[in-house]
Amino acid sequence: MAKSRSVATRRSGYTHDVEIDGRHTIVVDEPEAAGGDDNGPSPTRLVGAALAACTAITIEMYAERKGWDVGDMRVEAEIDYEGEAPSTFTVLLHLPGGLTEEQQEKLRVIAGKCPVHRALASETKVSITDRVVPAG
Repeated sequence: MAKSRSVATRRSGYTHDVEIDGRHTIVVDEPEAAGGDDNGPSPTRLVGAALAACTAITIEMYAERKGWDVGDMRVEAEIDYEGEAPSTFTVLLHLPGGLTEEQQEKLRVIAGKCPVHRALASETKVSITDRVVPAG
């Protein structure tokens, strides 16, 4: 089983540097309205970004195998919130002209098979443990 590790290190306030697999770093924060400095997207907005990107890549990989041209395709992910928690994710596919109705339907089905979509749509197991680091 493959593993990936993300490590969030506090910069200041709610701003964190998040290192992913020791190779990529992104800044995550909360908007000013939530008490942050808006130095980066919030964690839930990153989930929406991951859903849009994963959906686009999944569709592109499938279309490439089929020899279908989706060159101008775009994917949007919108999040509706109940309070601070996401309640609904809506994915909008902007497919290029020239695809048949059957191809469009197949791409809609494939979009729902992206790993992020599957994780959000199911009860993905999350466990929490801790490690106390001595002061000093």
